[in-house]
Amino acid sequence: MKPAHTDGEDASHDHLQPLVQSAVRATHSLFSGTSVPTQSDALLSSQRQKISSKYRAEYLSSRVLPRSMQQPTDSPNPLLLTAPRQTKLLTQNGHTEITVCSLTNVEDEVQKVLDGLAGRQRAQAKKHKVPTRELVRMAAEATRDDSAPAGQQIVRKRTYEPVRPEWHAPWKLMRVISGHIGWVRALAVEPGNRWFASGSVDRTIKIWDLASGTLRLTLTGHVSPVRGLAVSSRHPYLFSAGEDKQVKCWDLETNKVVRQYHGHLSGIYALALHPTLDVLVTAGRDSVARVWDIRTKQQVHVLAGHRGTIASVVCQDADPQVITGSMDSTVRLWDLAAGKSMATLTHHKKAVRALALHPSDFGFASASSDSIRQWKCPRGDFVQSFNGHSSIVNTMCANNDGVVFSGGDDGTMRFWDWRSAHCFQKTQTVVQPGSLDSEAGVFCSTFDRTGFRLITGEADKSIKIWKEDEEATEESHPVEFRPSLGRRRY
Repeated sequence: MKPAHTDGEDASHDHLQPLVQSAVRATHSLFSGTSVPTQSDALLSSQRQKISSKYRAEYLSSRVLPRSMQQPTDSPNPLLLTAPRQTKLLTQNGHTEITVCSLTNVEDEVQKVLDGLAGRQRAQAKKHKVPTRELVRMAAEATRDDSAPAGQQIVRKRTYEPVRPEWHAPWKLMRVISGHIGWVRALAVEPGNRWFASGSVDRTIKIWDLASGTLRLTLTGHVSPVRGLAVSSRHPYLFSAGEDKQVKCWDLETNKVVRQYHGHLSGIYALALHPTLDVLVTAGRDSVARVWDIRTKQQVHVLAGHRGTIASVVCQDADPQVITGSMDSTVRLWDLAAGKSMATLTHHKKAVRALALHPSDFGFASASSDSIRQWKCPRGDFVQSFNGHSSIVNTMCANNDGVVFSGGDDGTMRFWDWRSAHCFQKTQTVVQPGSLDSEAGVFCSTFDRTGFRLITGEADKSIKIWKEDEEATEESHPVEFRPSLGRRRY
């Protein structure tokens, strides 16, 4: 027979009930590995479901990576498909907090939102006393994945693979043309590829037969060195500019000057024709590029912005339609319609004396005494550097085969592969008999319309024509390709 309990005894056991429940909960979590659900867990679960549904409805569509950041191969990126990435065990003032980071699971994204409830979670943890052994076990299981850090999950760093250069035949001297009595400073090839013109310090313009190299005509009219020449493909006109501040339009049918363009305040160093518009661009020592209407002789724009002499200018039919290189070591891209600068390239450290447009690739190259740099249009994005010149680069040109030529002030000549920036030939020009060795300088150059012949104007008062060696093969002249470990971008 059980003894009867009095009301006083039942009241004395009421204060022991919370202690018994706490002891049962601690014993259960210690030996079974799972914690007893509490009222705070239920509240956290409801909050998780609420935030998870809202996240799926509003933000799930934006979790897809852009195409530039996705893996290029068809196989999925293992770095983006991993389990929850990292768990941190933080102990501050006796309170413990567990944070799980992931980039693939929606629940893990919701966990990041719930991390803002850290204060409430710490209060609940303090109230219910989660055992330390349980926290250590959970942290150990979460950090068991030893994959890459979280900063490398979005984009995998690609290993640098240098571009192998294409094989090009070496170039050799074909013909030497003499006739000028001064430095040859300008060259231009006729669109029909039958003749070319040369301008010299002797203030004359000479027309030469391209096939035979014989002199056809001599034009006189400038009173200072001729620095720029251009032959129109739309009209029978030849345009010339000189240090006498004069821009002349020659009618090739009558061999006379039919127009002159006045406005420059100092000597003119560069001249370029627009390929599709009746527009002429000249630039020089007054630090501005002037845009002229060929027919009306009116000045359309004054492209101001450079702080030094403009030494080179080129034109193309797409934006940027005008590109200038200056002695202030900058290259500017111009919007021809607005007459304003689109971009200023400040990568060079010294004067930019030469520019070259690629005939087929939408890009250009600029040359100074520190290096030659390749750019991509229309924004002027930097591509790569051509390193190899140790002197002032006066001239540069490119052909459709991807050959880039650069000539130095000391007579050095370099032939480059446009795609890989590999120098496949280094040579030195040879002065005429009777000239000084110091006159071995290349001032101007251009390829003919086929790209198979190179014409250079030099300081020994001669014009030299170069061509590819027809007997050269890949076996006789192999590509000496020694790539470096990393790309030298600057």
